[in-house]
Amino acid sequence: MKRKKKSYPLAKVYGLLEPGPVVMVTTARDNRPNIMTMSWHTMIEFEPPIVGCVISDRNQSFQTLRATGECVINIPTVELVAKAVGCGNTSGRKVDKFKRFRLTPVEARFVGAPLIAECYANLECRVLDSSMVAKYCFFFLEVLKAWVDPAEKEPRTIHHLGKGRFMVAGERIKLPSKMK
Repeated sequence: MKRKKKSYPLAKVYGLLEPGPVVMVTTARDNRPNIMTMSWHTMIEFEPPIVGCVISDRNQSFQTLRATGECVINIPTVELVAKAVGCGNTSGRKVDKFKRFRLTPVEARFVGAPLIAECYANLECRVLDSSMVAKYCFFFLEVLKAWVDPAEKEPRTIHHLGKGRFMVAGERIKLPSKMK
C-alpha cells in the first residue's frame, strides 16, 4: 500500500536521523571536571574505534576539549535520564555537575577526564583530528579504552528526538549478518 507523503519541516529532520544514544561527555581542566550531555555523534571507524561528534563552541566542554584533547564518552541508561537532561540544561561554568546531580567521578586510565561510575559504559577518548572544528565544531575522537558494566545485560539507552522527547531502546531482534 502506497502512502501519501506530506512535507516535513527541515528544522525537525534531526529527530528522524537521531544517531544513537544520549551520552554524557566528561572533560577536565585545572582539576575541574565537567559533564555535557550530547546526542550528536556517529561512528566513523570500527577498528580502531573513531567517533565523530559535534560540540557547540558556546559550551565550556568545547573549550576544555580543544585545550586538553581528551574526554570520556559516558553512556547512561534510562535510570539516569533525569540526571542526563539536568546536566544538559545546566552550565558547568559555575556549577559542579558531579555534585549537583550526585554522580560519581572515577579516574580514567588514559585520559585526565573522569568516568561517570553510574553510566553503563565509558569510552576514554583522545582528539584524533580537529580539522573540522573551526567550521563545524566537529571532533574526531579515537577511543583508547572502553569500559562496560558486565551486570547490565540489556541496557536500555535513551535517544533524543528533540524538544524534550526521548525514546528508550528496548526490544532487540537478531538477524543473519556477515559482520563478525
